[in-house]
Amino acid sequence: MAANEEFTLEILLETALVTRSQLEQARGEAHAGESVIAVLIRTGELTQEDITRALAAHSAMDFVDLAQMTLSPEVLEQMPSDVARRFKVVPIAFTDSALMIAVSDPLNFDIFDALQHRLAPRDLEFVCATPDSILSAIRKFYGTAEDAVDELTGQINGEILIGDVETVDTDGDTGDAPIIKMVTSMLFEAYNMRASDIHLEPLEKRFRVRFRIDGVLHEMNNPPKKLQSAIISRLKIMTGSMSIAEKRLPQDGRIQAKMGKKQVDLRVSTVPTTHGESIVMRILDKSSLALGLPQLGFLSDDQEIFEQLLKLPDGILLVTGPTGSGKTTTLYGCLHYINKPDKKLITVEDPVEYQMGGINQVQVNTDIGMTFPAALRSILRQAPNIIMIGEIRDAETANIAINASLTGHLVFSTLHTNDAPSAVARLVDIGVQPFLVSSAVRAIVAQRLVRKLCPKCKKPHELSESEISALGLDRSQLGEATVMKGAGCENCKHLGYKGRMGIFEIFLIDDEVRHMVNNKASTVELRKRAREMGMRSLREDGIRKVLAGLTSAEEVISVSAADAD
Repeated sequence: MAANEEFTLEILLETALVTRSQLEQARGEAHAGESVIAVLIRTGELTQEDITRALAAHSAMDFVDLAQMTLSPEVLEQMPSDVARRFKVVPIAFTDSALMIAVSDPLNFDIFDALQHRLAPRDLEFVCATPDSILSAIRKFYGTAEDAVDELTGQINGEILIGDVETVDTDGDTGDAPIIKMVTSMLFEAYNMRASDIHLEPLEKRFRVRFRIDGVLHEMNNPPKKLQSAIISRLKIMTGSMSIAEKRLPQDGRIQAKMGKKQVDLRVSTVPTTHGESIVMRILDKSSLALGLPQLGFLSDDQEIFEQLLKLPDGILLVTGPTGSGKTTTLYGCLHYINKPDKKLITVEDPVEYQMGGINQVQVNTDIGMTFPAALRSILRQAPNIIMIGEIRDAETANIAINASLTGHLVFSTLHTNDAPSAVARLVDIGVQPFLVSSAVRAIVAQRLVRKLCPKCKKPHELSESEISALGLDRSQLGEATVMKGAGCENCKHLGYKGRMGIFEIFLIDDEVRHMVNNKASTVELRKRAREMGMRSLREDGIRKVLAGLTSAEEVISVSAADAD
């Protein structure tokens, strides 16, 4: 249905297809998660054709009945099957310079932009058809998603076609070759699309595959449910450490795969669910280790502050934020910045995700007593200059870290708090004395991740009144800002975004703040003092990056919703 349901309902009212009383009744009858339009169709008040014809008339488009049309192979060749399936559109006619495409939602302008970029340089013309007729035409002329998987794995003709994908040794097991090639293709596709995670989720009637790209999950073409067990077993075998016989308990493992000329590590986790084992694979790309501070998202003024913090001889620098906010990447960026031959760096991590040259990295292993505190006590006898602790989780770890900082070490670590001032209260809550916190902590950096606009297809964009209001701005503050929006192109896989960056708030601990911490000042009081010192909130830093054309307003609004400032 239409991207904007309320607008569609207004069109239906204007054309007298429904009355307001019918709409109110439909709203009352809607099940959880069910749209009003779906209720109107379910109760027989409207049909898909009624709605599509009304939208077509409103948009000055022709309506076509695909069920009465036969599309020639020459027409179908004008659009790749993956484009038809992805955008749920069908080509119906063409000339040398133009292509006519049937769409179901003439109000979804993002699809028009994406198709224009994907099928350039041809001119595109659009007509309307019902959603069901378009899906039927895709199945009829392009085949089902299962057909696409069969084609990929070579099951149709008994052939194995994998392109230039390189994989691990298959140990000569040719009987399972189609599954091997399918799994390898999936890993290669995820890497090629810059996915950070691959989610394989067994549902009741299907086996869902989703890639997390720039923090957002996208559903891909799903393999047939009948191949679920074979795919999971293949991935377990690739780890070399997981049991294919054990399906009742969670398991963890690693896969090393060669993607072109790059060696990529995947961290694999399985969990038993009602309909089979769910697998999540984290793709670990070492290229993120070499990120400089600008690539992490620091603008020039914050970068200067952060570089001064990294030059401190001792003390604790904390990076805070929820899970998935990029804290570990920021810490690795810090280590990369200060990793010099005249410094000895040691890390204590659980797990060691990336191996960095020139740094001593210690893996926590609680099964044999190698806990964070035990590891920290040992590495202090190794005379390091700089220590990185993956996460401060308890009072014992916190106190050892603080003592290390007070004896001449520079310590980096993370905490799970929503903002920078809250980290002080968090340390006190887990049992650290306030005077130790005030003595050791030099600065606290809170962060979130936002998607960066694609540099290839971003274009000027005027903020709506609702976006300006949500950001707490008024039009006079926009000035000569270069607000942008991603249109979608091949470079960003038609998402409009490519990569992520941080938004930050940096809380510097000065003498007055130390005095306040010693006197057990509240988080509200500490935040007030931080603001007086010039600390920008997460949202304010995000607004700067929106006005600089680096990210979008909706991204900043979504990740800084709890920012009360």
